[in-house]
Amino acid sequence: MKNHFKKVKMDENNPKWENSTSRIIDLYHRDDDIRSPFSRDYNRILHCPAYRRLKHKTQVFFATTNDHVCTRIEHVNHVTSVSYTITKYLGLNTELTNAIAIGHDLGHTPFGHAGETILSDITDEKFGITFWHEKNSLRIIDKTETLEDPWGFQRNLNLTYATRDGIICHCGEVDENAIFPREDCIDLESITKANEFRPYTWEGCVVKIADKISYLGRDIEDALVLNILDRSQLNELNDIIQQTGRTNTIEEINNTILIHDFIIDLCKNSSPESGIMISESSLKVMNLLKEFNYENIYRHKRLDVYKNYAKLIIESIFNTLDGLFDGKNTVNSIEKHKDTYPTLVKTFSEWLLKFGEPNEREADTNRYKNAVLYDIEKYEDYVLAAIDFISGMTDYFALKIFEELTTF
Repeated sequence: MKNHFKKVKMDENNPKWENSTSRIIDLYHRDDDIRSPFSRDYNRILHCPAYRRLKHKTQVFFATTNDHVCTRIEHVNHVTSVSYTITKYLGLNTELTNAIAIGHDLGHTPFGHAGETILSDITDEKFGITFWHEKNSLRIIDKTETLEDPWGFQRNLNLTYATRDGIICHCGEVDENAIFPREDCIDLESITKANEFRPYTWEGCVVKIADKISYLGRDIEDALVLNILDRSQLNELNDIIQQTGRTNTIEEINNTILIHDFIIDLCKNSSPESGIMISESSLKVMNLLKEFNYENIYRHKRLDVYKNYAKLIIESIFNTLDGLFDGKNTVNSIEKHKDTYPTLVKTFSEWLLKFGEPNEREADTNRYKNAVLYDIEKYEDYVLAAIDFISGMTDYFALKIFEELTTF
């Protein structure tokens, strides 16, 4: 029902408002600013470099040369669009869902989930912890991403709690048929795994399911464009589609129709009493499509070669950086290789300068007002710096660095 959630939307009348709009530290404010706290979050994400890099990060197909195959930046825009449509109809806060949706995948690595797995193997070996993109998204928006303020200083994004919460709790693998927000305002740093907690707001719940609505059909569409599905697989897809009540074949149906049907179903079935939900029949179709995609697209043998290539690239970059550590002489050790690895040395040195101890910033001290993250004389901190640095790379930049490492 239209506007059925209006009384529970995230606004000044919501008892969670104060917690939801809180920031880690106060953010500067212009007297004539007309934006809400969540609108400011959206703008801060939109203008940050990590968002720009999403245009060259993998969604499913690695470093694709086809201009019409989905990249990570298109995916987050799809999620933003789907979330907006649902939120607007239900009477929730569209500015909050916009902010969560546009930032929800900032923590993805180069080469998508394959890169995520590779970095997780490294962090498990080095620290005994799992690398997962939702937690890395929180780290990026809290720690490693900055914007220049009106006075020319680089500062952290410093987003609201509700936006940060929606980002780390966005995991789209929704198998239950109703999502309700949690009541507790928890320390987001205490979250240890994906899908451990429900979002704090109804708006976060919408983005959580919009993520799934957005990628299933589009990934199939891309697979059709790239001709990686055979006739038997198309027949299987047709069987799934017909369970929606449509008589169309997969060749006659497109992502727009699938998204529309899921959105309308969700809007018809959701309420504050029953939760953000879709019908049992639509949930069945959604899960069948997910299973199909995993079996026939995400695990397709043509992707295996590139997964191995991605592993070689990321491990080579990490091992090279790892080998440059030399305790108190690390800066000099890195500098010695500037002629051999000019791009890698330049960009990683800049990273260490920006996030290292203040005495390492030298003349740039007054420029950087962001959080200090590393004492690079400590091996654990240095390794974390390398992982943070690599996780922010695009597919193309990682390929460029790998070429530099392998060119004599």
